[in-house]
Amino acid sequence: MSRFAQRIHSSVQSELDSASNAEARGDAEVAFLHLERAHVLGQAATVEHVRAHWRMLLWATRQRKLGEAAVQLWRLIAAALFTGIGWLPSGNTGGANVGSLRRMPVPPDLQRVIDAARR
Repeated sequence: MSRFAQRIHSSVQSELDSASNAEARGDAEVAFLHLERAHVLGQAATVEHVRAHWRMLLWATRQRKLGEAAVQLWRLIAAALFTGIGWLPSGNTGGANVGSLRRMPVPPDLQRVIDAARR
């Protein structure tokens, strides 16, 4: 596991935990926002990237969003295969509503966490 992956893990986990808590409260949309934040944080580390897509797939399944689930299944496989070679559009939130190769601005709070993990 890379140093970046080790350093970013707890931040990704925090967002995944927030997603679980939001979904438990019945706020599925806020839960997905936290999953997207986890994706942005972890997309440069294969294990974290795959974990984010796995959780998005589980969320989509629970919400009965079949289109989202299908996209997440594909992206989970792609994350496992292509993260290590750097096929990453920075800032991409990972949901089916965004093209898989679309670059997006990284929110400033997440950029600070990413920059700190890269040091």
